[in-house]
Amino acid sequence: MRWLRKNLVVIAGLLTLAYMILPNLVVMAFSFNRSKGRFNYSWQEFSLDAWKDPCGVADMCESLSLSLQLAAWATLGAVLLGTMIAFALVRYRFRARGAINSLIFLPMAMPEVVMAASLLTLFLNMGIELGFWTVLIAHIMFCLSFVVTAVKARVMSMDPRLEEAARDLYAGPAQTFLRVTLPIAAPGIAAGALLAFALSFDDFIITNFNAGSTVTFPMFVWGSAQRGTPVQINVIGTAMFVIAVLVVVAGQIITNRRKKTATA
Repeated sequence: MRWLRKNLVVIAGLLTLAYMILPNLVVMAFSFNRSKGRFNYSWQEFSLDAWKDPCGVADMCESLSLSLQLAAWATLGAVLLGTMIAFALVRYRFRARGAINSLIFLPMAMPEVVMAASLLTLFLNMGIELGFWTVLIAHIMFCLSFVVTAVKARVMSMDPRLEEAARDLYAGPAQTFLRVTLPIAAPGIAAGALLAFALSFDDFIITNFNAGSTVTFPMFVWGSAQRGTPVQINVIGTAMFVIAVLVVVAGQIITNRRKKTATA
């Protein structure tokens, strides 16, 4: 009992992690299934057919490519705007600063369906044709708050004396920003970028309202679920999960190496 009390937090954390990862493991397992019929919901036999031909389903890789493009552009737009907003909110004092701070959290607190319907109404009233660009605008607006929050937290923890020291050593504004400010803020910017990419790639509700005839990967998966789920969907899901894990692990390794180098 003493050992259990001592390690209760660790055990609870591991159980929670296992609960979160279990669906991904199921998806991974069924990516090796040779399904019989339209639906890939029951195990039949082990097969590598889907991995050998991940684009064997019509229009699936096209929708995946479109989702990756949207996520990349939405991440770029959200990171550029979000970083500037975060620095402005932390470093400068201006009117309505408190109100803007509060409004930044609205997209995170608001149900997605409300934002989706509002954006759809806006686009229709402005006479904008629904498609790639409307989805991109919607994704940037949705991801912006998350980027601002991540970068803002990092900027607030920065020591302004480091930038003052750079200026005392005759570094110009550009040099100070590129060699001092940006490297220190980089972890927050990277976290915001990863979060924005994941949210944009995974979004269905906002995309479905504003896509028109554009079909992203989440919309393709939803449509396939109505008539049958090909094994290739599990293959793509497994690949995305493995890539995400590798990115996180690589980032942690790089951070640990930098800490060891700094303390050496």
